[in-house]
Amino acid sequence: MSNSKPPLAVITVTYSPGQYLNRFLDSIPGASARDALVVMADNGSVDGAPENAARERPNVEFLPTGGNLGYGTAVNVAARALRGRREAGGIDNEFFIVSNPDVVFGEGSIDELIACARRHPRAASVGPMILEPDGSVYPSARAVPTLGNGIGHALLGALWKNNPWSAAYLDDQDMTVERSAGWLSGSCLLLRWEAFDAIGGFDERYFMYMEDVDLGDRLARAGGENIYCPGARITHARGHVAGKHPEILLPAHHESAYRFQADRLSAPWQLPIRVALRIGLKLRAVLTVAASTVRRGGSAAV
Repeated sequence: MSNSKPPLAVITVTYSPGQYLNRFLDSIPGASARDALVVMADNGSVDGAPENAARERPNVEFLPTGGNLGYGTAVNVAARALRGRREAGGIDNEFFIVSNPDVVFGEGSIDELIACARRHPRAASVGPMILEPDGSVYPSARAVPTLGNGIGHALLGALWKNNPWSAAYLDDQDMTVERSAGWLSGSCLLLRWEAFDAIGGFDERYFMYMEDVDLGDRLARAGGENIYCPGARITHARGHVAGKHPEILLPAHHESAYRFQADRLSAPWQLPIRVALRIGLKLRAVLTVAASTVRRGGSAAV
């Protein structure tokens, strides 16, 4: 659908997305009354899906990142590549979308995210209600984890479901209410270019996991807000790849958790805390992978 406004940039990070990519791209026109330019920051796909989409769809571009750089770094690569077009007025210079390619946008969802951002002038990021494939709501708007509730959740979450540390860590509030949150799921975000640029985008030290927690925390520390907008709805095939390789992905999650806390516990006198945290998370990663291997009835190759 054409209109007088420049197209909205939609950045998605692809890594052999397969059948999910076409569903994602097909859902974008119905999500907004305005045109979109989709940039696929590709981290080394081998299935040909991103290249095919770029050939077949005039509003879709293929941007190789040069390797498997991780989610946040790939988004930053695409954002930098779009800078010239932003400055020339070729794309919207106020907002852009970051989304996984296994998302399906609900009808009008992108327009509702923009409307929500306009209701909250300090909004640096806005996130939709995320539905699982079974229709359940994923708790995508949470408080920033602290060292205390992170440790409590890690140690007791699997044993004591309703413990207070897990409750604080998950921050599982009413997901029908529009509200400010500590951070929003990076699987789908509307971001203000100005706020994103001001903090330097995603922290590229995160390969995967926690990069959205870190982004939300830094946006808030810079004076912005992270607004959860349940009026906008998407469906996300969350974790369709992650569950297949726990021996790789679980340690990566724990490494990111350490980096997040260590950055915020960086004083010299906090060195013993960082050391204890590093040891504890490494041990938990080993035990979690071992338990996952037993459940799958096989050996995990690292």
